[in-house]
Amino acid sequence: MNTPISALLERKGAVLHSVTPTMTVAAAVAEMNRNRVGAVVVLDGGRLAGIFTERDVLRRVVGAGVDPNTTSVSAVMTGNVLTVTSETTIDQALALFTEKRCRHLPVVTDGRLIGLVSIGDTTRWMAEAHRAEAEHLKNYIAGGFPA
Repeated sequence: MNTPISALLERKGAVLHSVTPTMTVAAAVAEMNRNRVGAVVVLDGGRLAGIFTERDVLRRVVGAGVDPNTTSVSAVMTGNVLTVTSETTIDQALALFTEKRCRHLPVVTDGRLIGLVSIGDTTRWMAEAHRAEAEHLKNYIAGGFPA
């Protein structure tokens, strides 16, 4: 699908959940739970410093046995973040999710963070597009549209 990520962000909305690198892991997890999200971007002075995900919690906190009440997000976040631009297509994003085995991609345009897309966002978009196409074809076959 050649639809750009910008179209998905327009439909999804501009809500972007973030934490600071100095926050404790416990506070960041509370923020994720409060917003019912699986990842938050880590912003340091408005600049993308990393991403903190459920996978980071499992591997780098629980799995490593560190104290979430005293450990800062910066110590366990993913710092070298793979990003996409608003012009990246949904197909390209899906390929990145598969190839890089990640679930979230920050969207950066002209050096500015403008959103975050998840594998769920992109698969939901694809499912809706396929449903619409199937409905269109069904109507065409049933004679609902002129040839």
